[in-house]
Amino acid sequence: MIEVEQLSKLYGSTPAIQDVTFSVEAGEILGFLGPNGAGKTTTMRILTGYLPATSGTARIAGFDVHEDSMAVRKRIGYLPETPPLYGDMTVEGFLHFVARIKGVAAGDRSKRVELAMRRCNILEKRQVLIRKLSKGFRQRVGIAQAIVHDPPAIILDEPTVGLDPRQIIEVRNLIKSLAGDHTIILSTHILPEVSMTCSRVAIINRGRVVATNTPEQLMAQLAGGSGYELEVEGDTAALAARLHRLPGIRTVEIGSGEGLPKSRSQVRLTLEPGMDPGREIAATVVGSGLGLYEMRRVRVSLEDVFLELTTEEKAMDGSTAAPSSDANNTDAAPDSPGGEAA
Repeated sequence: MIEVEQLSKLYGSTPAIQDVTFSVEAGEILGFLGPNGAGKTTTMRILTGYLPATSGTARIAGFDVHEDSMAVRKRIGYLPETPPLYGDMTVEGFLHFVARIKGVAAGDRSKRVELAMRRCNILEKRQVLIRKLSKGFRQRVGIAQAIVHDPPAIILDEPTVGLDPRQIIEVRNLIKSLAGDHTIILSTHILPEVSMTCSRVAIINRGRVVATNTPEQLMAQLAGGSGYELEVEGDTAALAARLHRLPGIRTVEIGSGEGLPKSRSQVRLTLEPGMDPGREIAATVVGSGLGLYEMRRVRVSLEDVFLELTTEEKAMDGSTAAPSSDANNTDAAPDSPGGEAA
C-alpha cells in the first residue's frame, strides 16, 4: 500500500532525511519511531505532498507522491501534530466542510460524516464549537477529518502528544480499531504507543532508518538480549563452566550482588535468540550442590532496542546507521521549512 525507496530531503547541504526506505502492507499499522529531530515529520510531510523530496520515490496505493500528487491526496487521511481545525465551527459543520473539499459526493456526505463521528466517539459533541472541546476531543475530531472520505491510507503524526493517560488510551484504541480497513503510519517518539498499537516498527535516527521489523523480532535480535538473573548460595567456582556447556547460553557473569549475604552470589545469563534453557539452568545450579534462592527471567524491551539503535547508532537487518555528525539532525536547521517539530 505504501512504498518508500531511498527518500532524501536536503536543506542546502544539510540532510533532514537520507535514503529512507520502508513499506507498509495493506491494513497494517506501522509505528514510525524516533527521537525528536530524527526526521519523522519531514518524512510524513513528503508522503502527504506537503514537501517535495530532494531524491527518492514514495508511492501510496500505486500512485507516485510527486508525479500523481492529487491522486495520492485523495487516497490519504492526514493528521499533523497540530490538528487542522477551525475553532468557530461545530464538529459536524467542520466535518461536512472537510468532506466537501475532499470530494465526497453530496449524497454521501451525511453518511460519511455520521460514520466518522461514530467511529471517533464524538456524536455527543456534534453541535459543540470546536474551540470549546478538550484537547482529547479535538484530537478525535482531527482523526475524524482524516477518515471522513474513507481513505485507504492514514498518516498520523504524534496523535497522542499532550493528552492525559485516559485520553491516550482512548485514542490508542481508536487507532487500533481503524486497522484492517485502513493502512496506517503512526509517527511517534513515545515507546508505549508503538508496542501497544503497531504491528511493525521502523526506527529512524538522524535522518536514516536503522531498523524495520515487528517489535518482537527487534527485541529478539538485540545483542545482549534476554536472559536470567539468579541468586545462588555456595561455591560458584565451577558453575560458570557448567552453565556455558548448556545450549543457548551466550554469556555468564557471576559476582557479588548488592545487599546479598557474603555466602550468596548473583549470576547473570544472556541467551541466544529463540533459546530458553530455563529448566536446564535450574537443574545445573541445583545439581552443582548450590542453593537456588531466586531465578528471574529478564526480557529485552522495546526501550532497550530504541536506546541501543539511537544512542549507539547500531543498525539491524542490514540497515546503515547514520554518521555521528550533528549535521544530520533536522534540528540543525531550525528555520528551514518542514523541520522536525517533535
